[in-house]
Amino acid sequence: MSFAAMMLVAMALDAAIGWPSQLYAVIGHPVTWIGALIRWLDIRLNHDAAPDPARRIAGVATALIVVGLTTAATCALQNLLPAGWLGILIGGILAWPFLALRSMYTHVAAVVSPLQVNDLLKARFEVSMIVGRNTAVLDQAGVARAAMESLAENTSDGIVAPLFWGAIFGLPGIAAYKAINTLDSMIGHRTPRFNAFGWASARIDDLVNLIPARLTGLVFAAVSTAPSRALQVMWRDAGLHRSPNAGWPEAAMAAGLGVRLSGPRVYEGHIADEPWVNAGAPDPNAADLQRGLALYLRAMFVLGAALLALALV
Repeated sequence: MSFAAMMLVAMALDAAIGWPSQLYAVIGHPVTWIGALIRWLDIRLNHDAAPDPARRIAGVATALIVVGLTTAATCALQNLLPAGWLGILIGGILAWPFLALRSMYTHVAAVVSPLQVNDLLKARFEVSMIVGRNTAVLDQAGVARAAMESLAENTSDGIVAPLFWGAIFGLPGIAAYKAINTLDSMIGHRTPRFNAFGWASARIDDLVNLIPARLTGLVFAAVSTAPSRALQVMWRDAGLHRSPNAGWPEAAMAAGLGVRLSGPRVYEGHIADEPWVNAGAPDPNAADLQRGLALYLRAMFVLGAALLALALV
């Protein structure tokens, strides 16, 4: 069975219709099911009074349980798929909810509209839907930067990485990746509650995103109007980012659009003095964010073409 063809079906479905609200109302979403399991394990295993070594062991167990159950369930489903194109179609439908092509575009486009008419309050609200920082203190440039950084990073985490692992391992690959990514987003934080408990989840997430993040940066650079410049800045500035992976797509997008990203920001009431990516360039504005969405669409076309080529091979 061609896993690349399966991922192409999933990609096409998500691009066309996303995850319908009516369907969500009836069955929820597989990522929310995974999230419910993580919350249940967090409540039962992550005890505030426990020492850090014990909490770290509990966090390792949590990651193994979540990823193990997700992988086992999807392996069983994949083994039940019929051979040929029918199996590819069904597998693609099952893989569909693990992608976020349409929602990524929709959320960022929702930030562009109020920025274009200088409605800062509305722009702050819309960007708060896709970032974890304090958006109440952001000016227009800060809102545009936050949205563009989310677009760059989440293209890697929400699209390229799931497709990458799905094309290699099929349904278990894409589902296990999303389980790992959900673990990181829920408990992989450097806070008193999760610093030890979420340690394993954060490290695993870093590992599985190593290749996809760099691939995303390469695709962004390739479809930009300044590929050489984007590659140069990506190689130079990716390591400046606090994340071992997010800097690659962010630096490529920043240079490809001729803007700066990252820089100081407020997290949980504290100012994080982060270095600039593509320093010296201007801050992005609404028009730059719109160009970022156009770059994103070109990148999606390239990914689809790559999956088609792999499926045909």
